[in-house]
Parts: sequence; structure tokens; C-alpha cells
Amino acid sequence: MNRPSTGGQGSASQHDGQVPDEVAEHFTSLTRSLLASKNVSEVLERVVDACWRVIPGAELVSITLRDPQGSFFTPVETDELATEIDRLQYRFDEGPCLSAADPDGPALAASNDLSRDSQWLRFGPAASELGLVSLLATSLFPAHRPPQITGALNIYAKRPDAFGPGTASSALLLATHASLALAHTDAVTRAALEREQLRRAIDSRDVIGQAKGILVERRGLSADEAFDVLRTTSQQLNIKVAELAERLTDGHAPRLDEE
Repeated sequence: MNRPSTGGQGSASQHDGQVPDEVAEHFTSLTRSLLASKNVSEVLERVVDACWRVIPGAELVSITLRDPQGSFFTPVETDELATEIDRLQYRFDEGPCLSAADPDGPALAASNDLSRDSQWLRFGPAASELGLVSLLATSLFPAHRPPQITGALNIYAKRPDAFGPGTASSALLLATHASLALAHTDAVTRAALEREQLRRAIDSRDVIGQAKGILVERRGLSADEAFDVLRTTSQQLNIKVAELAERLTDGHAPRLDEE
């Protein structure tokens, strides 16, 4: 199904271009890992993580899903701020992820500067107040069999004109991979996603707590200071806090436990 992208004042209009070889290699690796994924949450997390790594300028990534009753939710994201931005769109009933997740909407919704964009009169200013300026959302296409949940892959950045030529091509490829993988998993239900997400959140919280304890004991930090060290280092290394925490507890992390 071919659908035009949205446009408007401040909208991203130059998203054509070739996908670089190194990105193509990431897609090949992603395809293998997606086919090996055992559940919906794992599929979505792999796609979001790949998007965060291979899309130049991507600072926050999330996935929006729209259930058969028309309700929107965010099952996975790289940062809680991404969920907050998504929820603004759900509350205002406008925004790129809603447009892209609509079966009759555009395949691509984008903006180069939300503070000056007239596409979303309430969402745009609210998102820019939280520091998000550029965005790109592309559709996840539903499977032919029920439940036909639609969705969008959402990419956010804190500076204007963050996404250059070729970004849309890469995002569309990632969204296609996600759609195909989801079509081969068990039926997607909100309840199942929430159960899986809760289980993973508990696991992540436990390992982060262990890592904080190591830093508190060995470096004499407070719990808040220990988490700040984890968060700052994760940003520098471009990996998730939970992954860094797991490396630290396994003894394979950078020497965070030393001054």
C-alpha cells in the first residue's frame, strides 16, 4: 500500500537517498535476529535498538501500536522521554505517530522543527518545550490475519534538521522488517505485550539495582550518583543502561567501579 508522506511548514521533505553499505549490513544482521526472536517484545526491542544505532541523528526511538479498538500505546522505547512524547500525542489526538499508525494515514510523517511546524498545533509546541525538535515516524503495516494491529516507528532528535537524505529510506526498511517479523510472531495483544514488558522491566530494574550497589560499595557514591554514572556512561558508549549494568555485574563493563 503506497501512501504519501505528510508535509507542512518546517516539515522534513528531503528523505531520499541510497542506504549505506554499513547500514545494509545492520539490516542483514537484524533480519537474522528477528527471525530468531521468540516473542513480540523481543522483536520490538531489537527493531528499536537497531534504529537507535543505525539512524544518524536518532536520540530517542519508540514504537506506537494501535489496537483493534483504536487505542494507542507505547510498548517499547529507548528512553522514558520518548514515552512521554508519545503520550502527548495520544492525549492531544494528533501527532506523527498517530498519523503514521492510522491505516488510512501517510506512510511517513516528519518535521524538521516542531517549534515552527503548523502540522500539529498542540503537539508541536508541547514537544518542543520538552526539548524535542526533529521527528520522523513511519508506518508498521498490519498482518493480513487478526488481530490487525497497526503502528509506527518513531524517531526523535533534540536539534533541528537532524535527519538528512537517506534517513527515511532506512526508517522505512526498519519498519518493514518489524512488520514482517511481527506477522510471524504469535498474535499481538496489548495484554501480552504488557505482561512481557513488565517482566523485562523487572529484570532490568534488578540488574540496574545490582550495578548501583557495586558502584555505591566500591566508589562510595550515593544511589542517585551511581545511577548518574550508569546513565552518562551508557550515553557515551551508545548502549542501554540495563545492558551496561549487566556488563558491570558480569565483570565485563568499563572500569566504572574504579575512581
